[in-house]
Formats: sequence, structure tokens, C-alpha cells
Amino acid sequence: MTNNVADHHPGNSVAEGNHEGDFGCSMVELRNLMELRSAEAVARINDSYGGVQTVCKRLKTSPVEGLSGNPSDLEKRRQVFGQNFIPPKKAKTFLQLVWEALQDVTLIILEIAAIISLGLSFYHPPGGDNELCGQSSGGVEDEGEAQAGWIEGAAILFSVIIVVLVTAFNDWSKEKQFRGLQSRIEQEQKFTVIRRGQVIQIPVAEIVVGDIAQIKYGDLLPADGILIQGNDLKIDESSLTGESDQVKKSLDKDPMLLSGTHVMEGSGRMVVTAVGINSQTGIIFTLLGAGEGDEEKKVKKAKTQDGVALEIQPLKSQEGVENEEKEKKKVKVPKKEKSVLQGKLTRLAVQIGKAGLIMSAITVIILVLYFVIDTFGVQGRPWLAECTPIYIQYFVKFFIIGVTVLVVAVPEGLPLAVTISLAYSVKKMMKDNNLVRHLDACETMGNATAICSDKTGTLTMNRMTVVQAYVGDTHYRQIPDPEAILPKVLDLIVNGVAINSAYTSKILPPEKEGGLPRQVGNKTECALLGFVLDLKQDYQAVRNEVPEEKLYKVYTFNSVRKSMSTVLKNSDNSFRMYSKGASEIILRKCTKILDKNGDPRVFKVKDRDEMVKKVIEPMACHGLRTICLAFRDFPADTEPDWDSENEILSDLTCIAVVGIEDPVRPEVPDAILKCQRAGITVRMVTGDNINTARAIATKCGILLPGEDFLCLEGKEFNRLIRNEKGEVEQEQLDKIWPKLRVLARSSPTDKHTLVKGIIDSTVGDQRQVVAVTGDGTNDGPALKKADVGFAMGIAGTDVAKEASDIILTDDNFTSIVKAVMWGRNVYDSISKFLQFQLTVNVVAVIVAFTGACITQDSPLKAVQMLWVNLIMDTFASLALATEPPCESLLLRKPYGRNKPLISRTMMKNILGHAVYQLTIIFTLLFVGEKLFDIDSGRNAPLHSPPTEHYTIVFNTFVMMQLFNEINARKIHGERNVFEAIYRNPIFCTVVLGTFAAQIIIVEFGGKPFSCSGLTLSQWFWCIFIGVGELLWGQLICTVPTSHLKFLKEAGHGITKEEIPEEELPEDVDEIDHAEMELRRGQILWFRGLNRIQTQMDVVYTFQTGASSLQGALRRQPSIVSQHHDVKNVSSPTHVAISSVNSTPTTSAVAAAAASPPAGSQLVLQHHGGTSS
Repeated sequence: MTNNVADHHPGNSVAEGNHEGDFGCSMVELRNLMELRSAEAVARINDSYGGVQTVCKRLKTSPVEGLSGNPSDLEKRRQVFGQNFIPPKKAKTFLQLVWEALQDVTLIILEIAAIISLGLSFYHPPGGDNELCGQSSGGVEDEGEAQAGWIEGAAILFSVIIVVLVTAFNDWSKEKQFRGLQSRIEQEQKFTVIRRGQVIQIPVAEIVVGDIAQIKYGDLLPADGILIQGNDLKIDESSLTGESDQVKKSLDKDPMLLSGTHVMEGSGRMVVTAVGINSQTGIIFTLLGAGEGDEEKKVKKAKTQDGVALEIQPLKSQEGVENEEKEKKKVKVPKKEKSVLQGKLTRLAVQIGKAGLIMSAITVIILVLYFVIDTFGVQGRPWLAECTPIYIQYFVKFFIIGVTVLVVAVPEGLPLAVTISLAYSVKKMMKDNNLVRHLDACETMGNATAICSDKTGTLTMNRMTVVQAYVGDTHYRQIPDPEAILPKVLDLIVNGVAINSAYTSKILPPEKEGGLPRQVGNKTECALLGFVLDLKQDYQAVRNEVPEEKLYKVYTFNSVRKSMSTVLKNSDNSFRMYSKGASEIILRKCTKILDKNGDPRVFKVKDRDEMVKKVIEPMACHGLRTICLAFRDFPADTEPDWDSENEILSDLTCIAVVGIEDPVRPEVPDAILKCQRAGITVRMVTGDNINTARAIATKCGILLPGEDFLCLEGKEFNRLIRNEKGEVEQEQLDKIWPKLRVLARSSPTDKHTLVKGIIDSTVGDQRQVVAVTGDGTNDGPALKKADVGFAMGIAGTDVAKEASDIILTDDNFTSIVKAVMWGRNVYDSISKFLQFQLTVNVVAVIVAFTGACITQDSPLKAVQMLWVNLIMDTFASLALATEPPCESLLLRKPYGRNKPLISRTMMKNILGHAVYQLTIIFTLLFVGEKLFDIDSGRNAPLHSPPTEHYTIVFNTFVMMQLFNEINARKIHGERNVFEAIYRNPIFCTVVLGTFAAQIIIVEFGGKPFSCSGLTLSQWFWCIFIGVGELLWGQLICTVPTSHLKFLKEAGHGITKEEIPEEELPEDVDEIDHAEMELRRGQILWFRGLNRIQTQMDVVYTFQTGASSLQGALRRQPSIVSQHHDVKNVSSPTHVAISSVNSTPTTSAVAAAAASPPAGSQLVLQHHGGTSS
């Protein structure tokens, strides 16, 4: 392994030589130490180092004070032990992007045609002017004209270059934006460390070996370390080991903490022992051969979170998605899970492409046949050797015309429009406080039909304050006067709050004069600390007296306990335990309560019921959260069994009950009303009790008076939806969710069950698209399951952010409404573009096709077509894709998953405008010379100069497109197409710019563009005909769509029946087909197979790649499998994802591992060929 590092980082190994003496342990020793687990690790730390404290000494750091933080010391540590950062993949250079853009098939065909055309134009055969060659060379009077044959080829090449540069530039700027976004996410990720005894937050990349880091519930560990002190710490190491069970960490059993793992409960401190590429996560990346391109992608993915490679199985971390988009051009990689929009677009593009191909082939065949029959049949000329080049030149011209038809038919602008539209939206959404992590989440949001929202922090302000209290038999409706409470009770309250809360929660003075004090840490605890301050007491003094090291045992808060307790050991060896938690839970465990004299008296069940009625329910009905404070004393003679929680947490004495208010954010009711208008159901899922939840839901407008909506508690919900065996039954769930609005006292699993149930539900005409908001570690599964997961940027834990698609940087529900608006806008932008694009395509193809068949020459030349294609595609996609959204988008119901991209109205517009344009163009083509009194341009010889006639046709065509672009701004049949046009400067610029360019082309384009200058009156006619488009558009609006039954829609989503067998691997485009078609068991069976497969690979890598890896072998095999797991759930049909050199072993292991459930056998055989 040492070699491994030396190979990769010569710098480090040199440094090690010099600095060995300075630190008591080298990087390699520490790395080997981190390979060990549990008992072995403890033994090694004690034998070789003499305990954790000595490790700290050797690393020259103090477990209490931390590092000194002086820059030279930090720098030295970075040199010796490396930086906490895994280098990302190098960005593609501009040239690479150009090369990728050149891979486009249509462009390649064009290039070839252009090169042939160029070559032939320079080749003047002897005797080429032979009379016998027929009209071929006729009409070329002057030599100069004959020389101009090369221009067309050159012009085609030139326009190809422009197309390529534009595409490459777009990709490049997209990548750049993207990296900017990434680095933003990275800089925002901070971690708490202790330096010079001060607790500070530093960016993850600045953590060095020897730092003392504070870890708490919800953190994602940024580096490897050894635990120094921990309270009830449990870690989810599934991202490294694949085991889903949480691992308990303690000093005497297993003190090893690894980067990339999640703290699920508890808190503690660790000394950092390995960072960056030397941490366990980093080693895996190096092992996976971070050198090769594909692997680099993984490293890069892993970097999405912060300097360290976190979460080895990023669900389709953004960069991954980006890379896939890039990859798509090179290889047709099936994307893991196409978004709805992309699925629809791909199918549409393929359909259009096929049609274009057929049209162009027919064009070429007709032209060639006509020429051959006319020349050799009708005129009866012989084929002469010296005439061959001239004939070939004709054929090349025909070929170029055919390619032009194809180029115009294929909407290359589509991918561009989608990208621009998404990139633009993502950039603008940043301003609306939405940080989009996966591009397609943006567009899915537009289809959302349900939002499951948290209460705390999202709908409310998450600024908790205690407003009522019940102390010593008295219910205070506002904060009591400190004098009114007995000193001994006051003392219990202060200690119970100050000691029994995370020491990371504190109240700091306001940032601005006259502002509110800042709450840091857990907001509920801050409310209680605020209560202590309101009672004119000082909690910090108590904490200084009892530092964290003195706490004997801590039961931290988690979603199961819903309470927190801290045990202190007194000087006489007796114990005192303080508890706090949800009032209904703690009161059930209380057997005594302090009366108004501060003495405990018996607290029976009937007392409790009375208290619930008189105190707790009134508080809850005002929307207050009730928290109960209690304590218990244990005698000194026998130490209790701290592990049996139920016995410890019983027989408590209640000190007080407080009501905490969390005011509703003022803008929320309005936002929820907008959602309901837009056809989106908002549901509230909260851990609070049902009365509080109902009160808040009513204030927000989620519950409207007089409607029969359901409010359920978690228990009740589970009772209704589970059968005797405890399995969730979809039919039962389908009866409940449509009416359910509030789910209170819910556990994370309830949230996940609800989300999954709504998504899988088949009630109603279309599948629901669900968005979920979450902030806690426990929301991870629900966020991942949802179609769009929103994580809170301020209150959210790293785990939640990692599982989400969009991060709300201001934690505000209104931002979700903005996201819906942008999502719908993306959808509409694409539709606008399609409506415009397809009109042009239809017209251009028909004109080129009929023109070629009747007059042997396309009225629109190749270069002109390319120009039209350039305007249409690139600029129109820019102009139409950047339309800003307006509030009216929120007035319609969401589009379903299978609503076609091109609605009937749009089809009506496309065909209607096509009719107008074709009529005009054919009129001009066949009788234009009479109308304008100019020479006819039809049947011109090979290299004849451009005619005014054809120039007018071309110019009119472009003018009509320009004005139709304005029509395309509306797709739902609105009349006012100019509405708010000034709000989109890009649109205006593009239209005017195109117009100016067109003038230049017509007047000065000359031979390359086959244009000759026009007079003013001709120009006016062209523009007048163009303006006719706007009037015609109004006319089309008046025709009601409902009467046009014959219009077909196009671009549907894929329905399940349509998936042809052989296409499965590409088109399993949504996780749902996969889930419906392969039952759970089979998916698991596939996963198992993959896991074995991958383990084989990793084992193989280990055996060949390095010798001293036996330690690593124990744990690492399943990591990678984890990574694949995520990959394959979306398409369980790829069985062998990675078969490097393990085929024989894998099959043997697989055979031994399990016999698959019947039915899946079939699938395995069926896809045997496609899988690897």
C-alpha cells in the first residue's frame, strides 16, 4: 500500500522522509491503523501507542484544546499527511468538446459531401466543354464563374464549423457553470473542530491530521479518526461496508470512525488521523484506479459533497448526470433513469429523424433517376469518359441536396434547447433560493401533484420560544416572574436544561443591534435555554461547572426515544438523571410531580389524564409544542444497569411542562393557496402531536374548515394500512392517502411509506409525482424515494442534503412554489421551441423535396438551409428557452407523466402555419418571376450565378420564420403574442440580430449564399409577407381545437405496453416499470448477483493491484457493490454490470448463492447477451 501512495504522490513520500522525526507516527502507520476494526483496533492502539491520549500526544495535539491553529504548523501537517481533498477530474478542454460536437452524424455526412464537392470543383477535365456532354456545362460563359464552384463546398464547411463551435461553447459554459455550482456546495460544507480551546467551524477541506473534531447526530464524517470521547454514538457505515445495521462506537469496543459514514445518533469528539486520499474513502478511490476515465467520474461524483469523497453511492450525483449527458454524444449510453421530459424528447427526435432520412433518400433517388433518364434516355446521349467528372459533379450536387433535406429535418436544436432551458432555469433558480443538484429535478417539479412537507422550519420559522409554562401546580400563560418560582425548583429547571442538552446548542448575542438573539444548534433546546435566560438565570455558568467530560452517561435524542437524558455522578457515588422530551412520553414515565412547595407528590394515572386535559391539550390547540422536564435520583449503593433503558427511564419526577411556540412563516399561507390552485396537494408530515399539527395546518391553510380531510397519528395510520403480518397493503393505503392532509407523531418510516404509497398508487388517471421536504438524517429514505427531494440548506443535515435533488437555501416553503413555476416553465419553453422548430422543418423539407423533384434543384440551397437551421436551432432555442416564468403558470393543473409534448393546439399551430408558408413559397416559386417581373431562377445550369427569383424565395422564407418565432411565444392558444416581450431582452436581441444578419446575407452574401441583392420594394414585400404570419396566427387562434379531431398529438411518455422486448436495456426508463415488472424478490436477487460480481472484481483488483491489502479486503468488497446497487435498482435488467476478469468465478458463486425465483430466470437468460 505504501508503494501505492508513493506511485501516486511522490511529494508525500519525500516529505515523510524529512518529517518523520517531527510527529510520533508516520502517515503509513496511521493508515494501517485505520484499516483495523473493533477489538483489534483497540488492542493495537493500546499496544503500539499506549492509548488514544498518546496518539494525540504523538500528533502534537491536545484532546481538550485542539491544535494551536498557527499557519506554519497546519502547513507542515498538510505536507506530511496530505490535504483533506480528493482531486476532481480535469474538466474537458474546449478542443475535446469541439471534437465531441464533430461526432454528430448529420454533420459528418455534410462534411463528406462538402469535401467531395470541393474536390470536384477544382478538377477540370480535359474536353470538359465537349458539346456531347449535354446541358451540363452550358451557360457557363465566363471563366471566373466556373472557378466559383468551390464556394458552395467551402460555405458548407464554414457553416459546419460555426455549428460545432456554438455547440462546443454551450457545453463548455454549461460545464463551467456546473463546476461553479459544485464549488459552492463544497465551500458551504463546514465542520466543527476545536482549535486553541475554541469551538470553530472550518471548511471541510481545511481539516488536517491532529484536528479535534466535534461530531454530532446528522453529521457526515469528513475524515478518518479515533474517538476520544463519545455519548451513545451510533454510526451508519453502510456506505463503506454495505451493512445497514448501525454500529455502536465506544472507546473500549470500537473507536474507529471512517470518512463518508453518517452519525445516526449521539455525539462525541474524535482526533483526525487520516485525510483526503489517505482516508478509507480516498483509498478506495485510488484502488478503483482513479486514473481511468470512468473511475475518475466516480471520484468526481464523490466530490460533490465536500473536499472529502463522501457518500460513495451518490444517487445520481449531479456531476454524474452531467457526465452522462456529455457521454451520450460519444456513446449511446443508456442513461440510468431518463427524466420524463428526456424520454419524450428522445422518442420525438427519433421519429422525426426517421422521417427526415426517408424524405432525403427519396429526394436523392428521384433527382438521380430524373437526370439519368433525361440525359441518357430522352436525349439519348452516350456516356462519354471525358464527361464523367461533370456527371459526377451533378450527382454530388444531388447528394448535397439530399443531405440538406436531412439536416433540415433533424431538429439538432432540441438537445440544445433542453440544455439551455435547464441551465438557464438552474441559474435563475439560485436567485430564488433553490440550489439544484440534479438538472432533471427542475423539470420534474413542474409535474408535481403532491408535496409532503415537514412542519418545523419549512412551514414555520424554526425560531422556537417558550411562551407558556406549568410549574408547581400553576399554569402560567406567559413567562413567569423568576420570583414566583421557588429557588430549588428554579435550580432544577436551570440544571435540567443547561446540562441535559447538546453543548453545541447555545444562544448568542444578535448580529445587528436590536435584532433577535441568534439561536445556534438544536432549535428546541435553544427555546429552553432562552427560557432559562428569561428566568434571569445563566446556563453557561452551569455548563462551565459541569463540562462535557464529567457527564456520566448520555442518552441522546433520536426519533425512536423522542427524549433525551443525561446522568451525573454525585460526590457520594449516587446518580442524578435529568430528562426532557415530548410531554406525553415523559409524563407516562413519571410517578411523582413537584407541587407548589417544590416537594414531590404522587402522580397517578388519573392525575396524568387530568393534566393532559387541563394543561397539555389547551397548549397544543394553540399550536404549541409541549416539552416535559423531569429528573430521577439513583441511590449510591448499587450502580443501575445503564443499558436497560426502559428501567432507567421510569419512576421519574416531573419538574415542569413548557409550551414552545414556533410561529408560522408569514408568507406560507399564500404559497399553499397557490399550490392548491395549481392542482398540487400539500400534506404535512410532522413528529409533533396531533393537536399542535392540526392547529398549525389550519393556520397555514392546509386544512380548510368544512372539508372532510383526514388528520392521523402515525400509529393510527399504520393500523389502517398494514395487514396482520405488518406488511403495507397498497389497497388500504389507496383508501387513505387521497384525503390525508396531516400525519402527526410520524416516524421516518411512516414518511417513507406514505411517499412510496402515493408514488406507487394507481388510483386516479395518472401516476402521482411527489415532492418531499426534509431536514433530518431520518428523512433520507423519503427524500431518495420521492420524485423530487428538497433538503433544507440551513437546518438540514448533510445526510439529508446528500439524498436530495434540490437544496432550499432559505429553508422556505415559498421557494418550493418558485421551483414548481420554473419546472413548468422549462416544459413550456421546450414546447414553444418545438412548435417553432417543427413548423420550419415541415416547410423546409416539403419545399426542398417538391422543389427538387419538379425543378431538379432545391429552391433553398444547402448553405441557405444551414443558415436557416442555425437561426432556428441555436438562436431560437436561446430566445424561446429563456422566457422568464409568469404567475399564470400556476393557474393550470400539472401535466401528467404521459401528457404529450405536442398538444393538439400546438399541432394545429404547426400545420396551420405550415399551410400558409407553403402556399406563399410555392406561389413565389412558380409564378414569382411574373409577379415581380424578374428572370426565372428555375432550371439554371450547374454553376450559374444566383438569381433574384430564388433570393426572394429564400428571403421570404426567413422573414416568415422570424415572425413565426414571435407567434411561438404562446402555446396554449393565447391571442396576445407580444405580452411581456420586453421582459425578455434575449428574445428581442435574437430577433433583431437575426434580421440584421439576414440583410447582410442577402445584400452581400453573393455566391456563397446563392443570393443577389434585392431592391427596396422587393424587401418590403418580403417583410409584408412575413408580417402576414402574425395575422394568420390570429386567424388560427379563432379555429377551436375541439373541432379538429383528426389532429394527432406527438411525443407521449412511454407507456408500459410499448416497450419492445429487445429494447429493454435502453428503455427501462423509469424505475417504476422495473419495479412493476420485476417483483421485489427479483430485484434483490439481481442486487445480490451484482454484489457478488463486484466483490469478485474488487477482490481481483486487490490481488493484482497490491500485496498488503489483506486488511482492507475484509471490508471493502461491498463498497463498490453499494455503488452499483444504486445504479441497478433503476434498471434491474443489466445483470452483469462489471465483468472484468471474474466471469468464471462469478457464475460459480452466483450459482451457489441462490436459485433465483421463478420468472427471473427467464430475464437472466434473455438479457444474457446485452448485459455485460
